[in-house]
Amino acid sequence: MSNKWRIAGIEFSHMHMGDLLRCVDEHPNAEIVGICDPQPERMREAQRNFSLSDAQLFTDYRTCLEETKPDLVILCPPTAEHALWVERVAPYGVHVFVEKPFAGSLDEADRMVEAMKTTGKLLVINWPLRWVEAHVTTHRLIGDGLIGDVIEVHYYDGNRGPLYHGADKVEREPSSEAKQESWWYKKESAGGSLCDYLGYGVTLGTWFNGGKKPLEVTSVVSGVEGIEVDEHSITIARYQDGLSKFETRWGTFTDPWTHQPQPKCGFVVRGTEGTISSYDYESNVRIQTRKNPEGYELPVDPHPKGEANGIEYVLTKLENGDPIEGPLSPSIARIGQQIVDTAIESSETGKTIPLKGE
Repeated sequence: MSNKWRIAGIEFSHMHMGDLLRCVDEHPNAEIVGICDPQPERMREAQRNFSLSDAQLFTDYRTCLEETKPDLVILCPPTAEHALWVERVAPYGVHVFVEKPFAGSLDEADRMVEAMKTTGKLLVINWPLRWVEAHVTTHRLIGDGLIGDVIEVHYYDGNRGPLYHGADKVEREPSSEAKQESWWYKKESAGGSLCDYLGYGVTLGTWFNGGKKPLEVTSVVSGVEGIEVDEHSITIARYQDGLSKFETRWGTFTDPWTHQPQPKCGFVVRGTEGTISSYDYESNVRIQTRKNPEGYELPVDPHPKGEANGIEYVLTKLENGDPIEGPLSPSIARIGQQIVDTAIESSETGKTIPLKGE
Protein backbone atom coordinates (compact mmCIF):
# COMPACT_ATOMS: atom_id res chain seq x y z
CA MET A 1 0.00 0.00 0.00
CA SER A 2 1.15 3.52 -0.72
CA ASN A 3 -0.90 4.95 2.14
CA LYS A 4 -1.10 3.62 5.68
CA TRP A 5 -4.33 2.63 7.35
CA ARG A 6 -5.35 5.42 9.72
CA ILE A 7 -6.50 3.97 13.05
CA ALA A 8 -7.94 5.65 16.16
CA GLY A 9 -8.51 4.11 19.58
CA ILE A 10 -11.58 5.28 21.46
CA GLU A 11 -12.52 4.46 25.09
CA PHE A 12 -9.88 2.93 27.34
CA SER A 13 -12.08 1.11 29.86
CA HIS A 14 -10.72 -2.28 28.72
CA MET A 15 -7.00 -2.74 29.31
CA HIS A 16 -6.65 -4.53 25.95
CA MET A 17 -6.66 -1.15 24.22
CA GLY A 18 -2.94 -0.88 24.93
CA ASP A 19 -2.30 -4.31 23.38
CA LEU A 20 -4.29 -3.45 20.26
CA LEU A 21 -2.58 -0.10 19.81
CA ARG A 22 0.75 -1.90 20.03
CA CYS A 23 -0.38 -4.14 17.16
CA VAL A 24 -1.17 -0.99 15.16
CA ASP A 25 2.15 0.63 16.08
CA GLU A 26 4.10 -2.44 14.94
CA HIS A 27 2.17 -2.88 11.67
CA PRO A 28 4.10 -1.53 8.66
CA ASN A 29 0.92 -0.38 6.89
CA ALA A 30 -0.87 1.25 9.81
CA GLU A 31 -0.55 4.29 12.03
CA ILE A 32 -2.21 5.56 15.19
CA VAL A 33 -3.77 8.91 14.25
CA GLY A 34 -5.51 9.61 17.54
CA ILE A 35 -6.72 8.22 20.84
CA CYS A 36 -9.71 9.33 22.87
CA ASP A 37 -11.06 8.88 26.37
CA PRO A 38 -13.04 11.24 28.63
CA GLN A 39 -10.45 10.60 31.36
CA PRO A 40 -7.10 11.91 30.02
CA GLU A 41 -5.06 10.03 32.62
CA ARG A 42 -6.15 6.72 31.12
CA MET A 43 -4.40 7.63 27.85
CA ARG A 44 -1.02 8.66 29.29
CA GLU A 45 0.55 5.20 29.23
CA ALA A 46 -0.41 4.74 25.56
CA GLN A 47 0.87 8.23 24.76
CA ARG A 48 4.27 7.32 26.24
CA ASN A 49 4.39 3.85 24.72
CA PHE A 50 3.64 5.02 21.19
CA SER A 51 5.19 8.50 21.24
CA LEU A 52 1.92 10.30 20.57
CA SER A 53 1.73 14.09 20.68
CA ASP A 54 -0.72 16.00 22.85
CA ALA A 55 -2.51 16.97 19.64
CA GLN A 56 -3.32 13.29 19.06
CA LEU A 57 -5.13 12.97 22.41
CA PHE A 58 -8.84 13.76 22.62
CA THR A 59 -11.51 13.71 25.29
CA ASP A 60 -14.43 14.10 22.85
CA TYR A 61 -14.96 11.32 20.32
CA ARG A 62 -16.59 13.61 17.77
CA THR A 63 -13.60 15.92 17.69
CA CYS A 64 -11.29 12.90 17.47
CA LEU A 65 -13.14 11.45 14.48
CA GLU A 66 -13.56 14.77 12.69
CA GLU A 67 -9.93 15.82 13.04
CA THR A 68 -8.13 12.50 12.55
CA LYS A 69 -10.43 10.98 9.88
CA PRO A 70 -9.55 7.34 10.65
CA ASP A 71 -10.23 4.38 8.39
CA LEU A 72 -10.79 2.09 11.37
CA VAL A 73 -11.73 2.72 15.00
CA ILE A 74 -10.82 0.41 17.88
CA LEU A 75 -13.43 0.47 20.67
CA CYS A 76 -12.71 -0.75 24.21
CA PRO A 77 -15.61 0.49 26.37
CA PRO A 78 -17.35 -1.43 29.18
CA THR A 79 -19.29 -4.37 27.78
CA ALA A 80 -22.69 -2.80 28.43
CA GLU A 81 -21.68 0.25 26.37
CA HIS A 82 -20.60 -1.55 23.19
CA ALA A 83 -23.84 -0.82 21.34
CA LEU A 84 -23.83 2.82 22.44
CA TRP A 85 -20.32 3.36 21.12
CA VAL A 86 -20.87 1.57 17.82
CA GLU A 87 -23.95 3.72 17.27
CA ARG A 88 -21.90 6.83 18.02
CA VAL A 89 -19.05 5.92 15.69
CA ALA A 90 -20.87 4.25 12.77
CA PRO A 91 -22.19 7.50 11.20
CA TYR A 92 -18.58 8.58 10.55
CA GLY A 93 -18.20 5.87 7.90
CA VAL A 94 -15.38 3.90 9.52
CA HIS A 95 -14.66 0.23 10.01
CA VAL A 96 -15.31 -0.66 13.67
CA PHE A 97 -13.16 -3.10 15.64
CA VAL A 98 -14.72 -3.95 19.03
CA GLU A 99 -12.72 -5.73 21.71
CA LYS A 100 -14.50 -8.75 23.14
CA PRO A 101 -17.09 -9.64 24.27
CA PHE A 102 -19.66 -8.88 21.57
CA ALA A 103 -22.10 -6.96 23.77
CA GLY A 104 -23.92 -6.81 27.09
CA SER A 105 -26.95 -8.55 25.57
CA LEU A 106 -28.24 -10.03 22.34
CA ASP A 107 -30.46 -6.98 21.76
CA GLU A 108 -27.37 -4.76 22.03
CA ALA A 109 -25.41 -7.01 19.66
CA ASP A 110 -28.21 -6.69 17.11
CA ARG A 111 -28.17 -2.91 17.56
CA MET A 112 -24.47 -2.93 16.68
CA VAL A 113 -25.09 -4.93 13.50
CA GLU A 114 -27.97 -2.65 12.54
CA ALA A 115 -25.89 0.50 13.11
CA MET A 116 -23.23 -0.73 10.70
CA LYS A 117 -25.59 -2.19 8.08
CA THR A 118 -25.97 0.91 5.89
CA THR A 119 -22.38 2.14 6.22
CA GLY A 120 -20.76 -0.43 3.92
CA LYS A 121 -18.05 -0.84 6.57
CA LEU A 122 -16.98 -3.85 8.63
CA LEU A 123 -18.01 -4.65 12.18
CA VAL A 124 -15.37 -6.89 13.77
CA ILE A 125 -15.52 -8.53 17.21
CA ASN A 126 -12.02 -9.39 18.42
CA TRP A 127 -11.50 -12.47 20.61
CA PRO A 128 -7.83 -12.64 21.70
CA LEU A 129 -8.00 -16.44 22.11
CA ARG A 130 -8.55 -16.60 18.34
CA TRP A 131 -4.86 -15.72 18.02
CA VAL A 132 -3.65 -18.63 20.17
CA GLU A 133 -1.91 -20.89 17.67
CA ALA A 134 -3.10 -24.06 19.41
CA HIS A 135 -6.75 -23.12 18.86
CA VAL A 136 -6.16 -22.16 15.22
CA THR A 137 -4.45 -25.52 14.71
CA THR A 138 -7.37 -27.30 16.38
CA HIS A 139 -9.82 -25.62 14.02
CA ARG A 140 -7.74 -26.71 11.02
CA LEU A 141 -7.55 -30.31 12.24
CA ILE A 142 -11.31 -30.39 12.79
CA GLY A 143 -11.81 -29.02 9.28
CA ASP A 144 -9.49 -31.72 7.94
CA GLY A 145 -11.83 -34.33 9.44
CA LEU A 146 -9.20 -35.72 11.83
CA ILE A 147 -11.63 -36.29 14.72
CA GLY A 148 -14.87 -36.65 12.76
CA ASP A 149 -17.92 -34.61 13.74
CA VAL A 150 -17.58 -32.48 16.87
CA ILE A 151 -19.95 -33.71 19.59
CA GLU A 152 -18.47 -32.15 22.76
CA VAL A 153 -16.56 -28.96 23.59
CA HIS A 154 -15.08 -28.65 27.08
CA TYR A 155 -13.77 -25.23 28.03
CA TYR A 156 -12.15 -23.81 31.17
CA ASP A 157 -10.63 -20.34 31.12
CA GLY A 158 -9.98 -17.16 33.04
CA ASN A 159 -7.21 -15.49 35.01
CA ARG A 160 -6.45 -14.25 38.50
CA GLY A 161 -8.84 -11.37 37.88
CA PRO A 162 -9.07 -8.36 35.53
CA LEU A 163 -7.44 -5.98 38.00
CA TYR A 164 -4.27 -8.06 38.36
CA HIS A 165 -2.87 -6.99 34.98
CA GLY A 166 -2.90 -4.10 32.54
CA ALA A 167 -1.91 -3.61 28.92
CA ASP A 168 0.91 -5.90 27.72
CA LYS A 169 0.01 -8.16 30.68
CA VAL A 170 1.92 -5.93 33.12
CA GLU A 171 1.19 -7.35 36.57
CA ARG A 172 -0.54 -5.27 39.22
CA GLU A 173 -1.72 -5.80 42.78
CA PRO A 174 -5.18 -4.26 43.16
CA SER A 175 -6.20 -2.61 46.42
CA SER A 176 -9.07 -4.01 48.46
CA GLU A 177 -11.25 -1.09 47.32
CA ALA A 178 -10.50 -1.57 43.61
CA LYS A 179 -13.25 -4.13 43.01
CA GLN A 180 -15.87 -1.82 44.47
CA GLU A 181 -14.81 0.97 42.11
CA SER A 182 -14.17 -0.96 38.87
CA TRP A 183 -16.75 -1.45 36.11
CA TRP A 184 -15.55 -5.03 35.84
CA TYR A 185 -17.36 -5.76 39.11
CA LYS A 186 -20.60 -3.89 38.38
CA LYS A 187 -23.65 -5.73 37.12
CA GLU A 188 -24.98 -2.72 35.20
CA SER A 189 -21.74 -2.68 33.19
CA ALA A 190 -22.04 -6.40 32.35
CA GLY A 191 -19.16 -7.26 34.65
CA GLY A 192 -18.32 -10.69 36.04
CA SER A 193 -16.42 -13.75 34.86
CA LEU A 194 -19.39 -15.13 32.91
CA CYS A 195 -19.79 -11.98 30.81
CA ASP A 196 -16.01 -11.64 30.45
CA TYR A 197 -15.02 -15.21 29.54
CA LEU A 198 -18.04 -17.29 28.54
CA GLY A 199 -18.18 -15.50 25.18
CA TYR A 200 -14.68 -16.79 24.41
CA GLY A 201 -15.64 -20.40 25.03
CA VAL A 202 -18.99 -20.46 23.27
CA THR A 203 -17.85 -18.35 20.30
CA LEU A 204 -14.72 -20.41 19.61
CA GLY A 205 -16.75 -23.50 20.48
CA THR A 206 -19.24 -22.54 17.76
CA TRP A 207 -16.31 -22.07 15.38
CA PHE A 208 -15.08 -25.56 16.26
CA ASN A 209 -18.50 -27.22 15.87
CA GLY A 210 -19.27 -25.71 12.48
CA GLY A 211 -21.85 -23.17 13.63
CA LYS A 212 -24.20 -25.52 15.49
CA LYS A 213 -26.51 -24.00 18.09
CA PRO A 214 -27.58 -25.60 21.37
CA LEU A 215 -31.20 -26.36 22.15
CA GLU A 216 -31.04 -25.19 25.75
CA VAL A 217 -28.62 -23.88 28.36
CA THR A 218 -28.15 -24.36 32.10
CA SER A 219 -25.79 -22.13 34.08
CA VAL A 220 -24.80 -21.61 37.71
CA VAL A 221 -22.55 -18.90 39.13
CA SER A 222 -20.66 -18.21 42.32
CA GLY A 223 -19.11 -15.07 43.79
CA VAL A 224 -17.95 -13.60 47.07
CA GLU A 225 -19.80 -11.57 49.67
CA GLY A 226 -19.95 -7.86 48.89
CA ILE A 227 -19.39 -8.30 45.14
CA GLU A 228 -22.48 -8.09 42.93
CA VAL A 229 -21.12 -10.13 40.02
CA ASP A 230 -19.85 -13.68 39.72
CA GLU A 231 -16.24 -14.78 39.78
CA HIS A 232 -16.95 -18.37 38.74
CA SER A 233 -19.53 -19.86 36.36
CA ILE A 234 -20.31 -23.26 34.86
CA THR A 235 -22.56 -23.47 31.79
CA ILE A 236 -23.91 -26.64 30.20
CA ALA A 237 -25.23 -26.38 26.64
CA ARG A 238 -27.39 -29.22 25.31
CA TYR A 239 -27.09 -29.79 21.58
CA GLN A 240 -28.99 -32.21 19.36
CA ASP A 241 -26.00 -34.57 19.56
CA GLY A 242 -24.87 -34.13 23.17
CA LEU A 243 -23.65 -31.84 25.93
CA SER A 244 -20.83 -29.28 26.04
CA LYS A 245 -19.47 -27.55 29.15
CA PHE A 246 -18.04 -24.04 29.51
CA GLU A 247 -16.45 -22.88 32.78
CA THR A 248 -15.18 -19.37 33.55
CA ARG A 249 -13.00 -18.34 36.48
CA TRP A 250 -11.68 -15.10 37.89
CA GLY A 251 -9.32 -16.35 40.57
CA THR A 252 -7.28 -19.03 38.81
CA PHE A 253 -4.23 -20.00 40.84
CA THR A 254 -1.94 -18.42 38.21
CA ASP A 255 -2.47 -16.46 35.01
CA PRO A 256 -2.33 -18.87 32.03
CA TRP A 257 -0.02 -16.64 29.99
CA THR A 258 2.55 -16.88 32.83
CA HIS A 259 2.03 -20.38 34.29
CA GLN A 260 -0.81 -22.67 33.29
CA PRO A 261 -3.05 -23.17 36.33
CA GLN A 262 -4.75 -26.40 37.20
CA PRO A 263 -7.27 -27.05 35.69
CA LYS A 264 -5.50 -25.92 32.54
CA CYS A 265 -7.03 -23.05 30.59
CA GLY A 266 -8.18 -23.92 27.09
CA PHE A 267 -10.32 -26.46 25.25
CA VAL A 268 -10.77 -30.20 24.94
CA VAL A 269 -12.78 -31.12 21.85
CA ARG A 270 -14.28 -34.56 21.33
CA GLY A 271 -15.39 -35.79 17.93
CA THR A 272 -16.94 -38.99 16.69
CA GLU A 273 -13.48 -40.25 15.65
CA GLY A 274 -11.09 -38.70 18.16
CA THR A 275 -10.21 -35.93 20.58
CA ILE A 276 -7.99 -32.83 20.67
CA SER A 277 -6.76 -30.96 23.73
CA SER A 278 -5.92 -27.35 22.88
CA TYR A 279 -4.54 -25.35 25.77
CA ASP A 280 -3.89 -21.62 25.85
CA TYR A 281 -0.38 -20.52 24.77
CA GLU A 282 1.01 -24.07 24.51
CA SER A 283 3.28 -25.15 21.66
CA ASN A 284 1.60 -28.52 21.01
CA VAL A 285 -1.90 -29.93 20.80
CA ARG A 286 -2.58 -33.49 21.96
CA ILE A 287 -4.58 -35.80 19.73
CA GLN A 288 -6.29 -39.17 20.08
CA THR A 289 -7.73 -41.04 17.10
CA ARG A 290 -8.98 -44.54 16.53
CA LYS A 291 -5.69 -45.27 14.74
CA ASN A 292 -3.68 -43.76 17.63
CA PRO A 293 -5.79 -44.24 20.78
CA GLU A 294 -2.71 -43.84 22.97
CA GLY A 295 -2.50 -40.23 21.80
CA TYR A 296 0.30 -38.09 20.41
CA GLU A 297 1.41 -34.47 20.39
CA LEU A 298 1.50 -32.30 17.31
CA PRO A 299 3.35 -28.95 17.09
CA VAL A 300 1.01 -26.01 16.54
CA ASP A 301 0.79 -24.31 13.16
CA PRO A 302 2.42 -20.89 12.83
CA HIS A 303 -0.02 -18.15 11.95
CA PRO A 304 -0.35 -17.40 8.22
CA LYS A 305 1.44 -14.26 7.13
CA GLY A 306 -0.61 -11.20 8.04
CA GLU A 307 -2.80 -13.03 10.56
CA ALA A 308 -0.81 -13.06 13.80
CA ASN A 309 -3.28 -10.85 15.68
CA GLY A 310 -6.64 -9.16 15.22
CA ILE A 311 -5.30 -5.95 13.72
CA GLU A 312 -3.10 -7.79 11.21
CA TYR A 313 -5.97 -10.07 10.28
CA VAL A 314 -8.49 -7.29 9.65
CA LEU A 315 -6.09 -5.14 7.65
CA THR A 316 -5.10 -8.15 5.54
CA LYS A 317 -8.76 -8.88 4.84
CA LEU A 318 -9.41 -5.24 3.94
CA GLU A 319 -6.39 -5.07 1.63
CA ASN A 320 -7.44 -8.28 -0.15
CA GLY A 321 -11.16 -7.51 -0.20
CA ASP A 322 -11.94 -10.71 1.71
CA PRO A 323 -14.73 -11.22 4.27
CA ILE A 324 -14.21 -11.49 8.02
CA GLU A 325 -14.67 -15.11 9.07
CA GLY A 326 -14.89 -17.25 12.19
CA PRO A 327 -15.13 -15.81 15.70
CA LEU A 328 -14.50 -12.23 14.52
CA SER A 329 -17.54 -12.30 12.24
CA PRO A 330 -20.81 -11.00 13.72
CA SER A 331 -22.63 -14.12 12.49
CA ILE A 332 -20.54 -16.55 14.58
CA ALA A 333 -20.18 -14.10 17.47
CA ARG A 334 -23.98 -13.67 17.55
CA ILE A 335 -24.46 -17.38 18.24
CA GLY A 336 -22.01 -17.00 21.11
CA GLN A 337 -24.02 -14.02 22.39
CA GLN A 338 -27.23 -16.08 22.21
CA ILE A 339 -25.63 -18.67 24.48
CA VAL A 340 -24.30 -16.02 26.87
CA ASP A 341 -27.71 -14.34 27.16
CA THR A 342 -29.36 -17.68 27.81
CA ALA A 343 -26.73 -18.57 30.43
CA ILE A 344 -27.30 -15.26 32.24
CA GLU A 345 -31.05 -15.88 32.42
CA SER A 346 -30.48 -19.44 33.57
CA SER A 347 -28.10 -18.35 36.33
CA GLU A 348 -30.57 -15.72 37.53
CA THR A 349 -33.64 -17.96 37.49
CA GLY A 350 -32.10 -21.29 38.44
CA LYS A 351 -33.79 -22.90 35.43
CA THR A 352 -32.74 -24.52 32.17
CA ILE A 353 -33.62 -22.06 29.40
CA PRO A 354 -34.26 -22.68 25.67
CA LEU A 355 -31.75 -20.84 23.48
CA LYS A 356 -32.72 -17.17 23.29
CA GLY A 357 -32.96 -15.19 20.08
CA GLU A 358 -34.36 -17.95 17.87
